[in-house]
Amino acid sequence: MEDNNQVKVEKILRLPSWIKFPVSKASEFEKIQTLIKKSDIHTICEEGRCPNRAECYASGTATFLLGGSICSRACAFCQVSKGKPSEINKYESIQVAKTVKILNLKYVVLTSVARDDLPDHGANLFVSAINEIRKKDPNIQIEVLTPDLWGGGKSFEDKNKLQKERLEMILDKKPICFNHNLETVERLQKCVRRGASYENSLSLLKKAKSIAPNIQTKSGLMLGLGETLDEIETTILDLKKVECDQITIGQYLRPSLKHLSVRKYWKPKEFEYLERFCKKLSFKKVSCGPLVRSSYHAG
Repeated sequence: MEDNNQVKVEKILRLPSWIKFPVSKASEFEKIQTLIKKSDIHTICEEGRCPNRAECYASGTATFLLGGSICSRACAFCQVSKGKPSEINKYESIQVAKTVKILNLKYVVLTSVARDDLPDHGANLFVSAINEIRKKDPNIQIEVLTPDLWGGGKSFEDKNKLQKERLEMILDKKPICFNHNLETVERLQKCVRRGASYENSLSLLKKAKSIAPNIQTKSGLMLGLGETLDEIETTILDLKKVECDQITIGQYLRPSLKHLSVRKYWKPKEFEYLERFCKKLSFKKVSCGPLVRSSYHAG
């Protein structure tokens, strides 16, 4: 007879041998980490607990997180804190630009938490940061990694129009690359990306290419959430249909027991297959591997 009080124990997969985290000098890691904390700014490297952050810090690079450290959405894979977003720091863009100058960066990635609470959904955060960085050095190359910029209107047409207007604000600043991640296949969107949708994200990438054909577009996928190879290939083809130029594909690593569990660790040979699949489709840049992340070696 089955015990109704029995608690179902979740199966936790052991980290495979082929996932090896990069090692770097602790002194360099701490130096960059201390600078970021003193500057009262945030990076997705820290807030997202990126496995590559030690390596990136050691080389003097970081991906800056705009809009504070609390996201208005609650994606089930993400380490960034969720809840009521903090007040906007009106000096944030100046502080980011100052840090970029101190680090002597030549290629900067700007991303943000979702700010559905703001009328422009955070578009001006990118505009202000780009303006301040270029005041320091107009030759710095800037990549943006944005939320979907969707919402705020009463109808689908309103939301679509607002998304385009917000996007135009950012693209008008001519970043070298516009990045927005699909994160996962269409079937898993609702449980993985709460508040976002596959269609809205593809729409954003398509609009970006239409508005600014000369700006490279980019998107990324995480594997290990329960997707199939056929679904991954379909997603890659969908990105190609909206003329996405660059793609990153990496392994999802569970940040904590509160987050979605890993359903599968994809093998290096499987990543190699997907890299060949993408290259056959003529993506301009393809990065595939267990520890590949959206902004890893972006420059």
